Amino acid sequence: MARVTLQSIADRVGVSRMTVSNAFSRPDQLSAELRANILAVAAELGYTGPDPAARSLATGTSGAIGVLWTQPLRLALSDAVTARFLGAVADELSTDGLALTMLPPTVPAHDVAMDGAIAYSCASDAPPVEWLRRRGVPVVAVDMAGDDGVRVTIDDRGGARRAAAYLRGLGHGRVAILTPQPDGGRHRVGAERLAGWLDGLGGVKPVVSFVQVFGDNREAIIDLLQRHRPTAVLCVSDLVAAEVLAAAGELGLDVPGELSVVGFDDHPVAAGLGLTTVVQDPDAKGRAAAQALRQLLAHRIDPDTPEPADVELGVELVVRRSTGPAPDAG
Repeated sequence: MARVTLQSIADRVGVSRMTVSNAFSRPDQLSAELRANILAVAAELGYTGPDPAARSLATGTSGAIGVLWTQPLRLALSDAVTARFLGAVADELSTDGLALTMLPPTVPAHDVAMDGAIAYSCASDAPPVEWLRRRGVPVVAVDMAGDDGVRVTIDDRGGARRAAAYLRGLGHGRVAILTPQPDGGRHRVGAERLAGWLDGLGGVKPVVSFVQVFGDNREAIIDLLQRHRPTAVLCVSDLVAAEVLAAAGELGLDVPGELSVVGFDDHPVAAGLGLTTVVQDPDAKGRAAAQALRQLLAHRIDPDTPEPADVELGVELVVRRSTGPAPDAG
């Protein structure tokens, strides 16, 4: 039996070989009716699609985009904000026929074939990112520090500044901050939010306590609330803020009468808890990262195509019922 090829399908349908190829790899280039016709003929002839290895050798591309994470995938993908970001990236790149390859910390990035990569909230000196850049792989850095390559960020510092200034305006003079352990600025998000809080608090000197972004912080939070008796707490994320609200409930502290709590991100739990928070748009961030990478790939093919610029997305302070005037504000 003769081997079925793209050309034999094209001859049967009465279209070009490229049109058949697009039916498998770039479906957005065809009408739904034509693509369905081509796929039906391919199925009738027993053709299951182009061989990925052969296509990679012929084009010099893999058709895959790597996504690098600092956290194990079990943690990263269980976070709704991260999942929304990833979904937006996937949706944006799907029209280019590109698939996503997840790269957790345990997978050597230099051993994985990819046309480009998105590094998500990695340390600025993360070895996988350095490996990819040495290989010449286009990289878009999301929520990361550093001056190398293209970056997509949100206004973490500005959002934190507004949250802290809001609490100061409510008369809070005993404020606590819950943030990850500083690491010399290698991780941008924590460093930027801490700088914004300190700036927004002005002359108010906060108690700074360190927590895990993904972890159980209950004991540390209860100890903070009992020992320092803050009237307000600024949290690095809504999940940490949710832990503060739970601890306040255990201790019988009224929110916001005795304790105001502010989160960051607008995680899906925030609205249900009535949590005042700084809202970011992970969908917009994902689209911006994918668009920047698309432009980087185009520049690699044609140097006359302009390189993408860095993107900083705005944030918004949303006030809910978890904040109120300081109990000793007069």
